[in-house]
Amino acid sequence: MALAIPKSIHFIGIGGIGISALAKFLHAQGVRVSGSDMCEGCVTKELREMGIPISIPHSKEAITNQDLVIHSAIIKSDNIEVQEAKSKGILVLSRKEALPMVLRDKRVYAVAGAHGKSTTTAILSAILQDSSALIGAESKEFGSNARALKTNKVVFESDESDKSFLKCNPYCAIVTNAEPEHMETYGHDLEAFYQAYREFLELAKYRIINAEDEFLGTLKLECVRLYPSKDISEIQYLLKNGIPKTQFRLQNGSKDLGFFEVYGLGEHIALDASLAILAALECMELEEIRQNIQNFCGIKKRFDVLNSGKCVIIDDYAHHPTEIKATLKSLKKYQELTNQQSLCGIWQPHKYSRVLDNLEEFVGCFSGIDRLVILPVYAAGEAKREIDFPTLFARYEPTFADFIKREGDCLVLYCNGEEIDRIESGIVAGFNAGDLTYQLRGGF
Repeated sequence: MALAIPKSIHFIGIGGIGISALAKFLHAQGVRVSGSDMCEGCVTKELREMGIPISIPHSKEAITNQDLVIHSAIIKSDNIEVQEAKSKGILVLSRKEALPMVLRDKRVYAVAGAHGKSTTTAILSAILQDSSALIGAESKEFGSNARALKTNKVVFESDESDKSFLKCNPYCAIVTNAEPEHMETYGHDLEAFYQAYREFLELAKYRIINAEDEFLGTLKLECVRLYPSKDISEIQYLLKNGIPKTQFRLQNGSKDLGFFEVYGLGEHIALDASLAILAALECMELEEIRQNIQNFCGIKKRFDVLNSGKCVIIDDYAHHPTEIKATLKSLKKYQELTNQQSLCGIWQPHKYSRVLDNLEEFVGCFSGIDRLVILPVYAAGEAKREIDFPTLFARYEPTFADFIKREGDCLVLYCNGEEIDRIESGIVAGFNAGDLTYQLRGGF
């Protein structure tokens, strides 16, 4: 049985995108929240502004008389605050272990999938204006990764990377796709990975799936099934007052739901929006959905246009070959709409294991790009492994740089401490889940 929510909770690793959303949500529910992290960042600054006390770095003095301590997945048992809490007899839970407590009495609309779940969650939260939202990215609609309302309804971005999606009490389960990712969690056992998705869907009363996914299409469960190739049609890409939009017609079986318009460019945007629309139909009228979807105005780091002058700078979270290919298709459409002459991609590979697990796909996914810049691997705590990027990616004649620096409307490339080039025109897109996002924005 899940615990009752205590009056005072301390979060270790509170600067993380997932755990900070929980902290904001519980803070809004009246829980006394405190937190700590290794270093200051934009999230910890935002939390301070909300009145949440933050300790930087971790220290045992941060553990006082809290009722509960919740820590992020990367925090280990030898952490000084974990040890101090245990010595004082305070219950310590991981974020995953805490989810049943936080969401146990909520009507949860949970979104899962290897790709597109943040966008789908943000679109659904834009439609369901009477819901709280916990997202693994910052929604530009409300300038945060969390919207906390006094309501029983919660739109939640669930996570398969640590199996925590099995703890989120889904009333409605939405799955964008089930492409294998984070296989180390599943012992590199594909059947165990797929079984987790089955269990996630079985937990829900109402289910929406992308039925053209290789695995999801085989499920015998009762689901609302989206077949993108036939259910989504008449796709058009528009620029309205400089804002990129995708317009499309949506059908559900034999029922024609009409046209919708959503922020962003690409078939994947139409797919994500369609799944959100089908989920919202469970509790809303169609015309209200059509109107409310206009509240969605993008999420930070997903086709995030940072500068739109002579040099268009775009920051994107794509860090898997499937995501990079989808973003490149959108970039090509954007290039046509804006009449830009060139398209440059700056790729910061994320984790040695991900690159090696998908090496062939990474080598092929940049096809059609005019220029490729490759930065060092963002290791995310992994030990260095040798990868011969110059040979593997020779077809692109890539530029190798150590980091980039934003100077006004242009980007400067550095290698071995020396400036090696400047990019002053065209579209420049950063593909990353690391710190390239800060370099593109002019800071670290």
